Amino acid sequence: MNKIQFAAIFDMDGTLFQTNKILGPSLERTFEILRSEGSWTGDPPLATYQRIMGVPLTVVWETLLPKHPEHIRRQADQLFLECLNQEIKEGKGQLFPHVMETLSTIKQLGISIFIASNGLERYLEEICSYFGLNEYVTDIYSVERSSKGSKTDLVRMLLKDYQIEKAILIGDRKSDIEAAKENGLVAVGCQFGFAAENELKDADILIADFLELQTYISKGY
Repeated sequence: MNKIQFAAIFDMDGTLFQTNKILGPSLERTFEILRSEGSWTGDPPLATYQRIMGVPLTVVWETLLPKHPEHIRRQADQLFLECLNQEIKEGKGQLFPHVMETLSTIKQLGISIFIASNGLERYLEEICSYFGLNEYVTDIYSVERSSKGSKTDLVRMLLKDYQIEKAILIGDRKSDIEAAKENGLVAVGCQFGFAAENELKDADILIADFLELQTYISKGY
């Protein structure tokens, strides 16, 4: 495999994809099923999930179902994935504005595009397939590829696999910024995602939309 001189590595949820469009309905459907089976009472913990969005799903279920046994957490994980994918197939998901034209611009500049996400592979592939992202993306790295289950480790693996010499990492959460910094990459923080106040304070660049990213990259990154 030839070395890649420069790459753009994107997070998915809250960066390329407006997960909030399908998050509420999917979580609600998941917890409705759990409620119908007697495994849950009360409203779906949507606010809690939004606060931790971007962490591995094992951490999600430990947080949302702290007193539940492991088999219930695994069930919730499977149900949630199925609900998310169904929402995408039904056309209820949406990319952020200017994503497609930005990816097109990046590819025209000869820059390789990758996705590194804490999402599961089936979910990421569903988004890429539905919206035609595969035309631009070289490879998708799901957290499932990392034995350590961390974004930093996932990005390190990607850089090594493709012999990438230089890259920028674009994401909306602290874990994205940390993954960039710990791997010696330029960290681009997306202010339109799920980040809480000051979560992106260590980013090298902050963008309010993808047009700003186009301008930055077009000027020679």
